[in-house]
Amino acid sequence: MKIALHKYFILFFYCLLSLASYSQTKLKVMIVPFEPKMYMSQIDHKINAETKLTQKQIKETFRKGVNDELSRSLKKNFEVLDLLKDTTKYKKDLFSIYKNLTYSYDKVPDQNNYKAPTTEKDKKNQTIKNGQLIVETDPNARFMNAKIKSPVLIPGLYAKYKTNLFLFVNQIDISSNAAISNETGTTSERILIIHYTIYTVDAKELNSGTCSLKFPGDVNSPSKIISSYVSKMGTEINRRIILALAKEKEAAEKK
Repeated sequence: MKIALHKYFILFFYCLLSLASYSQTKLKVMIVPFEPKMYMSQIDHKINAETKLTQKQIKETFRKGVNDELSRSLKKNFEVLDLLKDTTKYKKDLFSIYKNLTYSYDKVPDQNNYKAPTTEKDKKNQTIKNGQLIVETDPNARFMNAKIKSPVLIPGLYAKYKTNLFLFVNQIDISSNAAISNETGTTSERILIIHYTIYTVDAKELNSGTCSLKFPGDVNSPSKIISSYVSKMGTEINRRIILALAKEKEAAEKK
């Protein structure tokens, strides 16, 4: 027990050193991909009909593609460690991360006046059915938020990889809206939503929420969806991180 506590305090000390160097060094972001079970799509049958990709292949294409585009956007301002770049090397780390995560369906925070969402104790709108989270209709927009169960997870990852920020891709939603009629005929549109949470090295929730984008209903190529639309979402999430860090720095300077 004493050895475990000693190890924890050493890791925590490393985290404090990292926090102190925020303004002195280029930050390093770890991108944690969504778990395969957290992929929700209403259009896979359309993708399959056009590309002949299986559901598993479609899921893995989006899983890797989302990480790739986030990595490409974040590299403009940060060093990046993408845990899907070498699945053999990071397999144990991913398993450990997923094991020490839990998810809560929280209200989507206002990005113009960001405050980390609090998980409500009363969760009557959620039930578990066949091992899956079933969410009842709620008038307030909500998102899948990642919560860290183990106090040594983030310090341990920092000690191993020197990553100061941790971007968790929690869930991907692809929904199809009803057909829209206009002067050129009938068209449909789809909505792609990324649920995410960003933690600092001291396990503080820096930013979280959803990033969504509409795209045409006739685009059924995962690679095109990723390159044309997920890339824009990566740019927006990068902007949010920079803004959140600037606010953290401003608040620290006022103390």
